[in-house]
Amino acid sequence: MSRNLDSPVQTQMAVAAFKSPLGSGDYHGSNGLERKSSFSRRVFVQTETGCVLGMELNRSDNVNTVKKRLQLALNFPIEDSSLTFGDMVLENDLSAIRNDSPLLLTRNLMHRSSSTPCLSPTGKDNQQRDQSGPIEILGHSIRFSKIKQLVKETIKAIKNGVDPIPAQGGLGGAYYFKNVRGDSVAIVKPTDEEPFAPNNPKGFVGKALGQPGLKRSVRVGETGFREVVAYLLDYDNFANVPPTALVKITHSIFNINDGVNANRPQTKKLVSKIASFQQYIPHDFDASDHGTSSFPVSSVHRIGILDIRIFNTDRHAGNLLVRKLDDVGRFGQVELIPIDHGLCLPESLEDPYFEWIHWPQASIPFSDDELEYISNLDPTRDSEMLRSELPMIREACLRVLHLCTIFLKEAAAYGLCLAEIGEMMSREFRNGEEEPSELEVICMEARRLITEEIFSPRGEVVDDGFLFDIDCEDSGYELTHKLVSEDSATTFHFGNGHALLSRLDECPEEGEESEGDEENLVSPPTLAKSQSISKLSMSLKYTSLGEKKQPKFPKFAASKSDNATNSSSRRSANVQLPASAGYVKLADMKDYEWALFVEKVQELLHPAFAKRKSITLGQKQRQRLGTSCQF
Repeated sequence: MSRNLDSPVQTQMAVAAFKSPLGSGDYHGSNGLERKSSFSRRVFVQTETGCVLGMELNRSDNVNTVKKRLQLALNFPIEDSSLTFGDMVLENDLSAIRNDSPLLLTRNLMHRSSSTPCLSPTGKDNQQRDQSGPIEILGHSIRFSKIKQLVKETIKAIKNGVDPIPAQGGLGGAYYFKNVRGDSVAIVKPTDEEPFAPNNPKGFVGKALGQPGLKRSVRVGETGFREVVAYLLDYDNFANVPPTALVKITHSIFNINDGVNANRPQTKKLVSKIASFQQYIPHDFDASDHGTSSFPVSSVHRIGILDIRIFNTDRHAGNLLVRKLDDVGRFGQVELIPIDHGLCLPESLEDPYFEWIHWPQASIPFSDDELEYISNLDPTRDSEMLRSELPMIREACLRVLHLCTIFLKEAAAYGLCLAEIGEMMSREFRNGEEEPSELEVICMEARRLITEEIFSPRGEVVDDGFLFDIDCEDSGYELTHKLVSEDSATTFHFGNGHALLSRLDECPEEGEESEGDEENLVSPPTLAKSQSISKLSMSLKYTSLGEKKQPKFPKFAASKSDNATNSSSRRSANVQLPASAGYVKLADMKDYEWALFVEKVQELLHPAFAKRKSITLGQKQRQRLGTSCQF
């Protein structure tokens, strides 16, 4: 079993409900989690078109037997396919696979066909042999107690003929499930009905699971577990995120498209899906329908703190629910409920969106309680918890969490307010060009510094695995950076949009084999002599972080080693994601490089915070009576 940080999406996607025809042993017990054999484990094997086969693994099972079962049950081609789990590509051994885990079977680009429909399982008795319940929670967190109660209510309603109803808004499939009284108690979002997913019911189809979605660094089918991430990270219900879990849920209301044109079958059948299951919160409106002046400062701060930690790229007014608190003594007060966190924790830094960034509440300093909460945050503990609860989560996502939590803790301790922190994380458009955020510039400088340390004084490379290539698509322009030393000023130029951090690699054409590594190594002395190569980020001493007047930087592309096709036809995340996924890439660093990177980032933060403070002070001094506040 090999670790692959950039393997295709491995979250729970969805599909027809059934049990493997070759499965051995039935489920029993109220929650379906007990087994006849202590060595058997249930898994959900998914195809990239959305089909899922639930099967039970025994000690003797391996990757080949899993593929054969899938082929027999779904008539799904398994030639040149890879079975993956999270960041791991499974070679043959399945001993590391946990109970109720989702696996993904992917085919290489040559054999993939987007017209492959989600087929029904063979055999008429498959659904009868599925002994699992209509709704089962995937995961065993103690925080799922509320969800367990909601599941019981929902199952009771289903058995009493109370049907869910589809939600009309949004781009993906979502369904309101009710209790026996007909009240909505949960909203369910199948992961294979997301925008662009194979079974999207609103016509937004065309991509296989694991390909880039609405956001370039959030893959199709991966928003479901991110909804759960936000809830699990919201310790003590600090930001008021509704209880959320991943479930296997069976109902006839779910959508299954037939082929590439997303034609819906005429007859509805029972279908099992993996979905996010979130408590429905009754509310009066959302933030877009209500003046923000009445929003409590503490609520805005707490939601903002969560958004910073999880690098939320989609915090707009529509996913902030507002509920009136018209109890005695609370007339006119409201409560905010944050929802829709499927686009948090991208695989690389990109442009977040914080609706609250210009609200006046965000410019008010943090309270002592908020500062204490922030200081007690532990990104290492958070990452370990998520690895345990959501083993399919990618290491790149956890590194974004780690980086943003450190950034929040250091910024709050320095005295920055929520608005200042959000501004430092957000990109700006100048003259029609998107510029990197202040956080991204800090990260680029940190990568430049650790690259220098990776090279020995004699120009030899300590480790040749540190790759950081530049996108070839942004060629055709020249930029100039000045790197100033104490005795001289040297100017370096970008040549055809290429630059280097640790290795100089030409971006290969699609399908081109990579060259030998030795030919691509470039030592620091070589860089110093070259007029056509520039280090990507200038020293912060000569960079105006707060004003963000840096030139437009080329974006990072996939490493050549990832882009080159090989005999096994195994795809990596870099092949699936667009080359220009962002200015800063975190997944390609080895553990020791990542530790050094975090250390360098922390060293660079305080000068950046000081610059931001001086800019904020200057803006306040320029304000005159009668002008509108820039909140």
